[in-house]
Amino acid sequence: MKWSMVAVLVGLVAPAASAWAQGVSDPQIASIVVTANTVDIDAGRLAAAQAADAEVKKFGELMVQAHTGVNQQAVDLVTRLNVTPQDNPTSQSLKAGGDANVAHLKSLHGAEFDRAYVEHEVVYHQQVLDAIDKTLIPSAKNDELKALLVKVRPAIAAHLAHAKMLQASLAGRP
Repeated sequence: MKWSMVAVLVGLVAPAASAWAQGVSDPQIASIVVTANTVDIDAGRLAAAQAADAEVKKFGELMVQAHTGVNQQAVDLVTRLNVTPQDNPTSQSLKAGGDANVAHLKSLHGAEFDRAYVEHEVVYHQQVLDAIDKTLIPSAKNDELKALLVKVRPAIAAHLAHAKMLQASLAGRP
């Protein structure tokens, strides 16, 4: 069962991960940032409502709060800079993967839901960190956009660490 869950996660996240490697413009980065946060907000809302474990439920609530804040910062920045986010293959892939993840999670209940949600959060946050480091920051031309990416990176790393802690905690339970 564990390997099939990992296969599902890779299937949901891998298309977006391969798209990260493309060179992107600032308007495309803006779209990617908003979409990546929205994907995590949607999953977090579901976890806050459906998780059986209180810590997983709190983590879902944290993801909604934190990623909503980042999205607001991104929207405020692009509005001030008069940049229109540009849809692109990466943002489209992220949206499709996020929708597929939420659909998959909706089919699960109890501890199975909790483990699947947290496992996806581990994989997703690691891939977002990799994208920030390898693609988004190096590709950003606007200094303020680059600064926003640098500013939110530690929070994404903290989310990854928190998700890994939850994952280890859940692994020891029946």
